[in-house]
Amino acid sequence: MKQAKILVLDDERAIGDMVDIILRKEGFTDIDVCTTYREAEALILGKTYDLHILDIMLPDGTGLELAEQIRKQSDAPIFFLTAKASDADKIRGFMHGADDYITKPFNPMELAARVKVQTSRYVSTTNNERVHYDYGRFLLDVNAAKLTVDGETVPITGKQFHLLHLFCQHPNQVLSKEQLYEQVWGADSFIDDNTIMVHIRKLREKIEESPGSPELLVTIRGLGYKLQTRG
Repeated sequence: MKQAKILVLDDERAIGDMVDIILRKEGFTDIDVCTTYREAEALILGKTYDLHILDIMLPDGTGLELAEQIRKQSDAPIFFLTAKASDADKIRGFMHGADDYITKPFNPMELAARVKVQTSRYVSTTNNERVHYDYGRFLLDVNAAKLTVDGETVPITGKQFHLLHLFCQHPNQVLSKEQLYEQVWGADSFIDDNTIMVHIRKLREKIEESPGSPELLVTIRGLGYKLQTRG
């Protein structure tokens, strides 16, 4: 597996350096640390990263704004590492394209574990066989992590990709929220129902003709969600 390239953005240099040390102990060596929006913007324009760890409150902008810019050119995982800990802040983070949201103070081992999981999923090239799922309106190319809807490529975040891939692997099968938590976020992740709802809504906006009246990714009240195939 190729070496993952990681961007760390935090307005407190000490925290950025600490994250750098934590990740280097885990074997990551290609890490860029910066403290301002402008620095990070220059870096992402000149280099493609496999993971972005972003603070939200910056002296010259916000991590939310930078996440939106990243999403225009990359589907690589985005983590928010921030002191903003309310449910509303977390939902806002996911709606701006985040794959994970970690609040300060944080557990170094937990951060390292989440980074390892996300980077290994994103950069893995162990399977050379082309794997794709064609459900008529949309096609999911697993090897390329590419979503095509009505013949046009649609941007998709890492978490959205893994969630849709899970549904594609189990068509017409009801998946409970607990199953989604465990398979996509990991059994030890601390997320709530709103996280799942935000990601389901975002997927519907991408694959459904009418997101408000879904026909593909449907809710089974009291049980979970199902990718419903036609015919």
